[in-house]
Amino acid sequence: MLILTCPYCGISAEETELQPGGEAHLKRVGPGSSDTEFESYLFARKNPKGVHFERWRHAYGCGKWFLAARDTATLQVFGTYSAQTPHPTDEIVAAIRVHRPDWQPDWDSAPAAASSASNPAAISGETSAESPKA
Repeated sequence: MLILTCPYCGISAEETELQPGGEAHLKRVGPGSSDTEFESYLFARKNPKGVHFERWRHAYGCGKWFLAARDTATLQVFGTYSAQTPHPTDEIVAAIRVHRPDWQPDWDSAPAAASSASNPAAISGETSAESPKA
């Protein structure tokens, strides 16, 4: 079972208490975009085996949307972070690289979004599927 920690309320919740929202960090197309660009935005999604960033809503908790970094093959959760950040925190990127040294981010700028120092429960290790919190 997948267990994620909400970065807002700090509650570790099973996936049955959460609502999946699909791929995170999608770039919306503007009103002047071509049909091909709009079609790609609507229908083209990554489906990697490995590190993936997803949107989740704490449906039976605070109700807020947040983002999670996890491995789709092992269900290992590297961490969760605010939905308002453009990239994962440095702590989450470091946690990913510990387990996947060859992993490279696919965004242009370096991740220096919100620090997870304000919410240590969202850092990797406390949200893994292998060791759920009681």
